[in-house]
Amino acid sequence: MKSGKRTMKKKKKHKQGQEHEKHPAGSLPEGPLVEILSRVPYKSFCRFKCVSKPWLALCSDPDIRKRSPQTMAGFFLRNYGMRPCFINLSGRGQPLVDPFLSFLRESFKLLIPQHCCGGLVLCKYWESYCFEEDEYNLVVCNPATKKWAELPPNPIQLQDEDEEEVEEYLCFDPAVPSRFMVFTHTWDFTEVTIYSSDTGRWTTVESGWIDKTPIGLPVFLNGTLHLMTTEYSIVTVDTEGKVWGQIDIPGNMRDSSDYPFIGQSQGRLYAWCINDNVDVCQLLVWALEDYGGAKWALKDTVNISELFGRDRYKYVEPLAIHPDCDLIFLTDRRGKAISYDMDSKKVHVIGTHETFYGAIPYVPCFAEWPSDGH
Repeated sequence: MKSGKRTMKKKKKHKQGQEHEKHPAGSLPEGPLVEILSRVPYKSFCRFKCVSKPWLALCSDPDIRKRSPQTMAGFFLRNYGMRPCFINLSGRGQPLVDPFLSFLRESFKLLIPQHCCGGLVLCKYWESYCFEEDEYNLVVCNPATKKWAELPPNPIQLQDEDEEEVEEYLCFDPAVPSRFMVFTHTWDFTEVTIYSSDTGRWTTVESGWIDKTPIGLPVFLNGTLHLMTTEYSIVTVDTEGKVWGQIDIPGNMRDSSDYPFIGQSQGRLYAWCINDNVDVCQLLVWALEDYGGAKWALKDTVNISELFGRDRYKYVEPLAIHPDCDLIFLTDRRGKAISYDMDSKKVHVIGTHETFYGAIPYVPCFAEWPSDGH
């Protein structure tokens, strides 16, 4: 009798195990389970694959993956004459994306990332390693899905052979993944063109900015492109080139030793600068509280010597701000990059490289690619 009971228990446990294998979350219906998983950050989501084969299959579902929240994964570095380089933000294991964009290597010999926006990367490319700097074209790719689209020649580039006088920026919103835009202009904004993935063509538009000189990386926020200028103002334009504007920066930011930088975090525009006076060198960070009224609030002030040490502070410049939290990234121009948490005041070294100049923050995106992509 006892032997029979043990056999019955084993059969029951085996049956329960089979049921668990079929349904990863037990009796939880598939609909609510998918909804829950789609809200889990992607890095945590990936860990569930190790639980069992059913979990592996469930977590490999592209419909769940593309809805999963993404966070900043690292930085692409712009290295002329070299293949793309990627700095993994976690510093552990393999990055979530191919750091060298190898999936483009069969089509393009030399690639240089120029700008990241919403998970897509805008690159310059050359047909061979023996390149002329003014003989390049543009390609937009998604490192997370390995999809890409080659852009037709830019009308500005055909008219002006001086590559240094043409700037290119990518505009893409993961919430509207069916389209992207590329905004380009000459250095003095006398010529402006916009590429739309909807039409597959460039459009020349009349510039609304006069006597402006852009600096740093742009910010694409709320359907609008934002650029800091050497005139200590932020100029703005919509993706169709119809609505041009300007946002004033805080007055004391004009006293900074270097030009200010801008970024976006948690749906707001941020600006920061290094203020170096005789007594102390400080990082100052502002958040735009009232977009329409250009009302800024001082978010944080910290002495650079507390972040890098007194012997290295004169070489510091800001890199970016984290899109999901109050975390700002800086480099000392000697190859060391750190993150500074404005809430906890903690400092973390994220890596060292020959130079972090022009580092481009990257957030993965698994959304569907526009229909004309490869």
